[in-house]
Amino acid sequence: MPGIPLFPRPGSVPSASPLHLLTAVNAPKGAGSSPTGVVGRCLARQLLAAGDRVRVLAEPGQAADWPVGTEVVEGSVTRPAEQPGAFAGTDTLFLAGAVPDTVRDVLRLARAAGTRRVVTLSSHGPEHEAAYPPETWFWLAVERAVEAAGMEWTHIRPSAVMGAVLEGTYPATGSDWPETVRREGTVREAFLEDGHYPFVHEEDLAAVAATALRTAGHVSAVLEAVGPPLASRDRLESIARAIGRPITAVDLTAEAGRDAWRAQGWPDDGIDVTLFALREYALHLDELTQWTLDQRPALADLTGRPPRTFDDWAEEHVHIFR
Repeated sequence: MPGIPLFPRPGSVPSASPLHLLTAVNAPKGAGSSPTGVVGRCLARQLLAAGDRVRVLAEPGQAADWPVGTEVVEGSVTRPAEQPGAFAGTDTLFLAGAVPDTVRDVLRLARAAGTRRVVTLSSHGPEHEAAYPPETWFWLAVERAVEAAGMEWTHIRPSAVMGAVLEGTYPATGSDWPETVRREGTVREAFLEDGHYPFVHEEDLAAVAATALRTAGHVSAVLEAVGPPLASRDRLESIARAIGRPITAVDLTAEAGRDAWRAQGWPDDGIDVTLFALREYALHLDELTQWTLDQRPALADLTGRPPRTFDDWAEEHVHIFR
């Protein structure tokens, strides 16, 4: 594979260990997008700690700061033909940031390289796309392509990721909090007083992915890596405790919140999803919380430990709010 810019980090694991290819893209501002770099770096650390090998196909803005021992190939999963050698020798593929237009090209390269299993980082709720014409599908199109590719597969459908704020991948409640908390100790957002949104810690999401990549128990399964709905007000209080000072909350109307997110560059589809979810989770909190609790396998079953809380996340990331 001449010309493939592999950049091995110092440190190594035995060449007989499984080789996992992870993909990471620059943060898209779209509905349902997960932070592929944040999750991918957590996953890389966990896989390397287990003694496996890790290679990442990362877009230029995501090529830095991977754990020691990671091989980095600069390129994009959305343009797989530019770096076909990235797939060479891989046992598994963590497919994150793929798009319907080129996902089949990705999967053809993976299968030709001998990849035996694909774990898809999908989105929460693509089953709803089935009610619409296939040409309108996004997440469901990616999932269906993976299922038809002739390799083992698992889909992970996460709720919003706590660490999405680190990449700016979703307008869901918190995208500008670090800046406004640092600058003026204030947060302005729609549904701040009664809004709720489900979140999962990126380390827990990565642990689910590691389990699906390394074990055969979840082949041909859809895993709902979902955390419980969290009140926006409670999350603010977690951050305030972590930084040791109060945060002023300014509750905006839905339209004012929409205008604020538009000013930050968020597209209308992502804003619509966010406003809808904040309202629906507040109105149907008991029902939707119970749905989370009823999922099997539960997040704790998949990770082997109780889910990390937003208090944990705020303590771990206190520096971004100070």
